[in-house]
Amino acid sequence: MNDMGLATRTSIRLRGDVSRVVSRLFIPGQELIGGSESRAANTVERLLVLDEDEVDAALEDLFKRFDARHEDLARVFDDHADRVSDYVTTPITRQRHRLIGAAFTHEYSIEGAAVCNPSMVAHPDQSAVPEGALRVTMSIRAVGEGHHSSICFRTGVIDAGGAVHLEDAQPFPVVGNLSSTQLNRDLFHALLHDLGFDGETAASVLNNLAGQFSVLELEAAVTKLQTQNDTRLNVVKTAGLLRLIAACFYQVSFGPDVDLSRRVLWPAAPNEGNGMEDARFVEMSEPGVARYIASYTAFDGHSVSQQLLETDDFLTFTSSPLAGRGARNKGLGFFPRRVNGRFVAMSRFDRESNAIAYSDDLHRWDKVVTAQVPQHSWEVVQLGNCGSPIELPEGWLVMTHGVGPMRTYGIGAILLDLDDPSKMIGQLPRPLLVPTTDEQDGYVPNVVYSCGSLVHDGTLYTPYGIADQSISCASVPIADLLASLEPPSRLSKLEKPLVRK
Repeated sequence: MNDMGLATRTSIRLRGDVSRVVSRLFIPGQELIGGSESRAANTVERLLVLDEDEVDAALEDLFKRFDARHEDLARVFDDHADRVSDYVTTPITRQRHRLIGAAFTHEYSIEGAAVCNPSMVAHPDQSAVPEGALRVTMSIRAVGEGHHSSICFRTGVIDAGGAVHLEDAQPFPVVGNLSSTQLNRDLFHALLHDLGFDGETAASVLNNLAGQFSVLELEAAVTKLQTQNDTRLNVVKTAGLLRLIAACFYQVSFGPDVDLSRRVLWPAAPNEGNGMEDARFVEMSEPGVARYIASYTAFDGHSVSQQLLETDDFLTFTSSPLAGRGARNKGLGFFPRRVNGRFVAMSRFDRESNAIAYSDDLHRWDKVVTAQVPQHSWEVVQLGNCGSPIELPEGWLVMTHGVGPMRTYGIGAILLDLDDPSKMIGQLPRPLLVPTTDEQDGYVPNVVYSCGSLVHDGTLYTPYGIADQSISCASVPIADLLASLEPPSRLSKLEKPLVRK
């Protein structure tokens, strides 16, 4: 199917830079799928019997080959040596200590497989921007070895003439500093309810904690619970779930001297062990809410869940899990403000339709109303959103994705009622973008996909991933897009076609 012919593609083609590496702790043996016994003790034992000349020569060679690829390689080696210091029982030289650290270090190319699925928001700092221009922040999904995904960033400018310019990433990407954050009692109850374990045993722990509590306070309560195995049901299972949920709350921070393009949000929670995918950032206009929030998909290698990411400045990020029927599966896209007193989000809870989810606190999404079901050939497999809705005087503009034959992804658009977002008032009859001939090939062929657009000076700018391999950007005047919308077809949101079984 051809697209609408409304959008103008830019010449931008951002590809993964395989030289963008981060240093990570490497434990021999544990890199195998599913994990295995560590070979750390044997590795250290072999390093301890090397003579000092070989230690010095090996370190000299390592710094010659790798020092220019990392900001402070000596510190990395020292830190990793400290992580395995319990394997060393005799005094050793500083050089040998550092070589041990090198043996437990590896490079990870964060963009080694691909970059894709961007979202774009206005940059928090608009100082020194020329009149009529807009500085932007673009989040990207970076995919590396083993198909593990992290969240990275680029900055750019939409100039006064409407041209998009992306800046090159600075060298030495940095994984943020991890710390704990406050836990939310009501959210714990909701998450346990989703798992079918919000019973008396869990309540005996949570109801004795404040509405906000620390990891240490939870651990003390769980430790007490474990002494009651003979008087309560499911103690072991409940204790494990409480600790698992707690590990999904965390904070990541970067120093102000670390350029945004260097900041890497690396998987830190157990539910995202295999990646953080498809962040949908939106700038909020709600008092008491972080200036920017995003949902992203946490993938543990077997199942997906959704996390809420919050930041005011892209320096400190707080991540926490999402609960409720509306947060199931992938692709929650937050509205930039409350509607009729409630938070609202686009949802794909059933994995194939566009729905509207509602929440009182941004975390629990229990009420869901289906707004759009697949109807056309290009969306027969599934529908979903391509980022957060954009508020216009005419309604909420939602960029959508549809999947059709040959698993081809296209980007469409619908318009929702400002006061009742579950009511669709307009839709494009055909996609705004479908893969062109030179956009078909890649890591996942025949895909164009976005996680968030913005409007500047009357024009919609949609950054989009191409074949899960690279990133480009397209634009369309809002007036032209609105003029091309048609009233919803006769198939309403409640009238799904009958399928003969």
